[in-house]
Amino acid sequence: MEPSQTIEDESQPFISTVTRRIQRLSLHLIPLPPLRRSPQLDMLTCAKANKQEVDVASLSSYMRGKHKEIQEKIFDFFNSRPDLQTPTEISMKEHRELCLRQLLGLVREAKIKPFRYVVEDPAKYFAISEAVGSIDISLGIKFGVQYSLWGGSVLNLGTKKHRDKYFDGIDKLDYLGCFAMTELHHGSNVQGLQTVATFDPITDEFIIDTPNDGAIKWWIGNAAVHGKFATVFARLVLPTHDSKGVSDMGVHAFIVPIRDLKTHQPLPGIEINDCGHKIGLNGVDNGALRFRSVRIPRDNLLNRFGDVTRDGKYTSSLPTINKRFAATLGELVGGRVGLAHSSVGILKIAVTIAVRYSLLRQQFGPPKQPEVSILDYQSQQHKLMPMLASTYAFHFAAQYLVEKYSEMKKTHDEQLVGDVHALSAGLKSYVTSFTAKSLSTCREACGGHGYAAVNRFGTLRNDHDIFQTFEGDNTVLLQQVAADLLKQYKDKFQGGALSVTWNYLRESMNTYLSQPNPVTARWESEDHLRDPKFQLDAFRYRTSRLLQSVAARLQKHTKTLGSFGAWNRCLNHLLTLAESHIESVILAKFIEAVQNCPDASSQAALKLLCDLYALDRIWKDIGTYRNVDYVAPNKAKAINKLTQYLSFQVRNIAGEVIDAFDLPPYILRAPIAMQSEAYSQYTQLVGF
Repeated sequence: MEPSQTIEDESQPFISTVTRRIQRLSLHLIPLPPLRRSPQLDMLTCAKANKQEVDVASLSSYMRGKHKEIQEKIFDFFNSRPDLQTPTEISMKEHRELCLRQLLGLVREAKIKPFRYVVEDPAKYFAISEAVGSIDISLGIKFGVQYSLWGGSVLNLGTKKHRDKYFDGIDKLDYLGCFAMTELHHGSNVQGLQTVATFDPITDEFIIDTPNDGAIKWWIGNAAVHGKFATVFARLVLPTHDSKGVSDMGVHAFIVPIRDLKTHQPLPGIEINDCGHKIGLNGVDNGALRFRSVRIPRDNLLNRFGDVTRDGKYTSSLPTINKRFAATLGELVGGRVGLAHSSVGILKIAVTIAVRYSLLRQQFGPPKQPEVSILDYQSQQHKLMPMLASTYAFHFAAQYLVEKYSEMKKTHDEQLVGDVHALSAGLKSYVTSFTAKSLSTCREACGGHGYAAVNRFGTLRNDHDIFQTFEGDNTVLLQQVAADLLKQYKDKFQGGALSVTWNYLRESMNTYLSQPNPVTARWESEDHLRDPKFQLDAFRYRTSRLLQSVAARLQKHTKTLGSFGAWNRCLNHLLTLAESHIESVILAKFIEAVQNCPDASSQAALKLLCDLYALDRIWKDIGTYRNVDYVAPNKAKAINKLTQYLSFQVRNIAGEVIDAFDLPPYILRAPIAMQSEAYSQYTQLVGF
């Protein structure tokens, strides 16, 4: 079958309006002729007869990698414990207590001890985190607050004395803790935090204070009910002997006990309130903290990047507040890495439920013929097949991010630190935004049955929604990516080195910014459009054009508006640039994954998915390519037709590709996603 074929026969001669009306009227008067087999059905039958073979076991093995065993151990533990499975209907109070019991069961009964992997083997830690989030997203977040945020701050911002004192308690869940950064008035702008930690040289203590209501620590996970400690981010203030009286050394992190270890009551000077019922994640006890002259020992300052001596002098290997702040936040990017990774896991669950249901569900069909699967409809393929391809693309991109993060934790290479910071910001933003939209699309694609709570789309959507905000608002994170790209662009023209992820700018900026080739702009063969070089060149061309044009605009507007005003004037342009760059990275990693796949059938399936991902993205932004004549009209039309054809081809292996995610039914927990007797399980749930 040629990719140019469509469901409709485009060569059919034009029928005039009058003739068409006469034909329709005649149907009421003349008996219908004998039924002829539908051309659409012929095409479907032909395609299915020649469908690509996929070795599901080999593809799954390539996807899941070396940490499959520990994920299976987690799945098996929760499958063996019905009392630890989250029911569809549960109150906030019950959900919070269940979430704690799930976490305790994981660590104390299943003997999963993830804390040491936070630094020693981040890839294994994130694999555990993905599996835990598959059980209940609330559990995944509570797990992350305990080990990645509270525990990670102690490991990454503290020194040996902190690790020696707190490691075992955090690991065994004796020291449940919080990460108290966000305030009522400040979230993204961490340097604007107002909580104060003033050093008292007489008692050798820090005094933690909330100076006003805007400085109340807000949305703090584990604070409302279960937390015993908090890593509190506050402005370190030292007394001085000059006219100012004090010196503000910027935001630092402090370990603050918030509840008595025996009675579990709030400690003196600490006011704790409950943030209440949320849109989702109600198994996580988010709370608000106010500090009134709370004294802590000087040793409770997490002093890796800055310390205070007994006589009140500040010492640091980093010379400025900005450098210390950057180093502090740089050590906390693991949270963003984890969210990007977990978001892909949630997308896998959602797309599996939607595709399984779409294969099962049959509606309509040719006259006098059996009903067809709703995934045979082009509209359903258009909704779900590019999404399925994107899920695979994100899997390999997140895998790459984890690898770079693990390398960074081992080497502490300065260039790699900057690269991981920008890459984690971009992927976290892009993937979580895509997943949020896809969860709604999956719900809609499953019709009325998708609206049933038992089929999970509502819970998944509500629980995941905040992924777009915490660990950095997505719009703010994309601006960080754009700022880094502009810095690399400037360095390129000043002869500076470019970091690893960005190096294509140095290699081919001049090529991309030259006029498009009028010959290649018209090439439309399938071999050309499915060539990875064409696809990656197109993605990178778009990024380079956006980068060059926004740099010129910023330079122009800065003269009249200043740097802040110019940035705001060009903000949407900058966000588009950041997304374009991240898409280029995602495609590059997908192409590498295809090339490195050792199994031929798996490689062919991945190539099909990769081509669909690339061409679907090009088609969605075809206006950009047409505006600069990078793609001629005939080529644009060919890209659209091939994208539809590839969606159709992916539909034919959709079941196998979904199976390769290897998500057991007791993890999916959606009756409409069952591979057998889905309807009977569904009817039993409502009482039949």
